Amino acid sequence: MTEKEFEQEQVQTIATDEEVQEALAEGLYCIGCGAKMQIDNKEEAGFLPLSALKKQLMAEELLCRRCFRLRHYNEIQPVELTDDDFANLLHQVSKTKSLIVYVLDLFDFSGSTIPGLPRFVGQENPILVLANKVDLLPKSLKEHKLKNWVQGQLKEQGINPVGIELVSAAHPKNLDQILDKIDTLRDGRDVYVVGTTNVGKSTLINQIIKSKTGVQELITTSRFPGTTLDQIAIPLDDGQSLIDTPGIIKKDQYAHWVTDKDLKYVLPKAEIKARTYQLNPDQTLFFGALARFDLVIGPADGAKAAVTAYFENNLMIHRTKRQGADDFYAKQKGQLLTPAPADENVDFAKFEFKINEKMDLVYAGLGFITLPAGIHVQAYAPKGVGVFLRKAMI
Repeated sequence: MTEKEFEQEQVQTIATDEEVQEALAEGLYCIGCGAKMQIDNKEEAGFLPLSALKKQLMAEELLCRRCFRLRHYNEIQPVELTDDDFANLLHQVSKTKSLIVYVLDLFDFSGSTIPGLPRFVGQENPILVLANKVDLLPKSLKEHKLKNWVQGQLKEQGINPVGIELVSAAHPKNLDQILDKIDTLRDGRDVYVVGTTNVGKSTLINQIIKSKTGVQELITTSRFPGTTLDQIAIPLDDGQSLIDTPGIIKKDQYAHWVTDKDLKYVLPKAEIKARTYQLNPDQTLFFGALARFDLVIGPADGAKAAVTAYFENNLMIHRTKRQGADDFYAKQKGQLLTPAPADENVDFAKFEFKINEKMDLVYAGLGFITLPAGIHVQAYAPKGVGVFLRKAMI
């Protein structure tokens, strides 16, 4: 085909205004985020200018402007959907008879859980748990120990899954095994993939699509919370569907408290290297300018307290004296202590804990510190961020 013939063919594939309006009336959906396409309001989900839609209409993959800019320029555009909108979309699953694939983030396990999940997805629908991002945890951690820990955490939430699988959506090694298990458990039903934002649902589904069809990055993925805006259905061989659902947004995670450029310090991509500190009483650790940890009272025997921090490897941890820590933070926020919260005027909340057994102190969506028994500690984080104790993972 000559260049002129190619250009003529391209012109012929541009849809008319009437064809676009007819297609919109029937329903067009963005393959990237699932939003219903529209040409009227650029501030709402699914927007694409008429001129662009006329060119894309005959294409196999329709992308809204938001997904296009996210894929090509890593630029996120806000939409009008609220947290309740996302929750309502997930609640629709309870009206179906299906297999639920519940994706959790092992690094931010507590922060990635959905309270009352069975109520959202239906008490009778079986739940298969995929504990994602296992590649971020130390390789020395035994698989059976980690699965037992996950099962214990789920039991506390009233969830009794039909199975627990450890997975890395970014670097899948057991994908075929997981797909076989899903196919067996679904028993001819649809499969709904659910989870909070940034747990890797869409990345995992893209890996499944790639393994079955060879098509890469069909669904839009990013670090930004709320990338998927509506359900995205991928047909299965028997006429049923694998359905990606919007991630539930949890505002107590750090991803909502930092700038877009600082998300890299919150969402790790490589194996976390443990950092252990031998602390005396009245010593402080700053995690950039995002969080603070104080050892108030050490072990009764007078020994130093060994605390181990698990945070993104490039997040700077600075040790100082507790006395004068407030002044140090005020002077060094955004300087020695980086990154800082997106809102420079945000107030910090103080949390106080007496540790009676080995526990993890969790900063939701940022990381955790494994603490020994017999110490008294304080933690600081922006008001609204979740800070709590849990049974030690490692």
